[in-house]
Amino acid sequence: MMDIAIIRAGQMYRYYLRQVVVGDGRRPARMPLREAQEQAGVPVGRWMGRGLAVLGLSAGEEVTESQLRNLFGERGRHPYADRIEAEELAAGKSPKAAVRAGALGRRVTVTGFDLVFRPQPTIYLLWALGDEETRQVIEAAHERAIERVLEWIEDEAAVIRYGKDGIYKVRPPGGLVAARFRHYEARSGMPLLHDHLLLSVKGQRLDGKWGSIHSEVVLENTVAASSLYNEIVAAEVCEDLGLATEPRTVTAGRRPVMEIAGVPHELIRWTAIRGEQIAACLTELEHEYVTAVDDDGELKYLPAVSERARVELMRMAAHKTRPPKPKARSLTQLRADWKQSAIDTSKVAADIIDSLLERARAAAARIRARVAAVVDVALAAVDVAAVVFVMNGGGRFHRRHLLAEARRHLALVLRGRRRDPGLDEDIVRTALATYCLDISEPKTTRGRLADYRLYTARWALSDLASARRPPTPVPDPDRLPPADPGFSSLAAPRPPGQGAEEWDIPRVPLSYDRAVLAAAAVREKLRTTATAVRGRAYDVVTHQQAAMPEQLLVPAAADPEDEDQEPEAGPREAIDLTALRALRESRTDVEALDLTAERLRHLQDAFTKAADDSRTRATRYTEQDDADAVGPVRRDDQQAHRPQESGPHRGREAGH
Repeated sequence: MMDIAIIRAGQMYRYYLRQVVVGDGRRPARMPLREAQEQAGVPVGRWMGRGLAVLGLSAGEEVTESQLRNLFGERGRHPYADRIEAEELAAGKSPKAAVRAGALGRRVTVTGFDLVFRPQPTIYLLWALGDEETRQVIEAAHERAIERVLEWIEDEAAVIRYGKDGIYKVRPPGGLVAARFRHYEARSGMPLLHDHLLLSVKGQRLDGKWGSIHSEVVLENTVAASSLYNEIVAAEVCEDLGLATEPRTVTAGRRPVMEIAGVPHELIRWTAIRGEQIAACLTELEHEYVTAVDDDGELKYLPAVSERARVELMRMAAHKTRPPKPKARSLTQLRADWKQSAIDTSKVAADIIDSLLERARAAAARIRARVAAVVDVALAAVDVAAVVFVMNGGGRFHRRHLLAEARRHLALVLRGRRRDPGLDEDIVRTALATYCLDISEPKTTRGRLADYRLYTARWALSDLASARRPPTPVPDPDRLPPADPGFSSLAAPRPPGQGAEEWDIPRVPLSYDRAVLAAAAVREKLRTTATAVRGRAYDVVTHQQAAMPEQLLVPAAADPEDEDQEPEAGPREAIDLTALRALRESRTDVEALDLTAERLRHLQDAFTKAADDSRTRATRYTEQDDADAVGPVRRDDQQAHRPQESGPHRGREAGH
């Protein structure tokens, strides 16, 4: 995945120069950068980006301390500003002219972005515990994925504004400049391959003048960039090593994560020491949040933790539990220590750890045998539009939300295979043209831009919900978070005498499960029209097969001698791809889709039951008397994470 942070000149930049560029260690004062990196056991930084040539740099060149200071610490100066100013002064220019010659346009406070790229846990586990060849293949795939994402940002997400009120907006034709620094471990000492890409905001326009890319646009496209990195790094690793991915549900109700099949999940838990510390602290912070009262004894906030509040609480928990960086070790020593630690403490047998790659390849062979790499753009557009529509506040979204979801959908369907270039854009175009309605306000400057056109789906939420759900009275809005009551899941107030660790903190549930059901319902509604063309039966059904939950997939192929026997039918029988291949010649598309109707009904029944149970709990909660007031917490602890009003999607934790 990819995280992003803003780099500002001054104290923020000094933090990066003291710690981030030396592997998150503590760089001693006045120690040269190269010596500090060697002592920390991390490689030197390298320059990246298409804009290097204009600045006299080249790709892969070592990043020096003076270059970093000028570009990121001195409010956006030329990396060789010191040399340029000296040459100008030697030529008889005034000091003011010399300073101007070493500048890249106007001085700025925000000098760049810190883009942190890290692959999925199962990938860096193979990197840490595998042999040397596996390590090199994964690092190369990781670097290629970063390069592709940087190219996409240069082409699609970087915009230079100029003119009065920034009315003119252009792409930097020469590209951007970034410095990449590699780290090998987390602060807990566990393996965590990740790179910090310090991206400069400076870009050159067509007229040769320098400007700054618009920070808001880059931040808004973070999730689309992160989805692209996840998709590419998994595909590169799987294609090079003969592996496949599978969906893994980390938290119920949240989006599944695509991991390398065959790597034991116990190893993921072995690396989660830091996550467990954050989770324990987060529980305490959530308890303080939902029980905080004002001077009158009334709850100061909602009695449930919204996603936005939880993101801020998570940040606070991570900061409070952050340990010091362990003693520096070489990568060779780190890999040896990690392997021994995994054997001793992960509860995974040593022979399994020694044969991780072979086990992953065997699992990939089983997946390849039952999941075909078929992407039906029409059906993918249905899934993408329905999920984005449900998961964004008010059912309103932008093109970037569809693009991020399209990339996630392709990663789910292709299971680690490379896709054709532009396939994600094809899905987005189809979704916009067929299932989305433009509701932009063209009178505004932003509303006229393609990237800021506002859309909603051509369906209503009532069309996607189960018809069997009875109407539910809306609870008091002052007591409940702004969520659909039919899908709320609020726990009762904490009983007297129970500690925070014994109480299930009520949270506003994510709508991903509901979005999956919505996509299935839309497919079922539109199957007689969306698949009217004959000859697409195989593509349509295998696409649905690949997107199904793992437990519904067909099991491994049986003995060839038993192929003539009729398989036993059951209420949850998975789709047989052998039978589907015969549909090309013998059945129509609608008849083929009938085979999946039972699967869709099964999913819908499961989601309906969960929603009904949640509605019952929510109704019971509203009928209870107010719980006994709990002592107040410090006011300054609560102001930082006050829930905001619901609105259009603004971040990753909201679902996109």
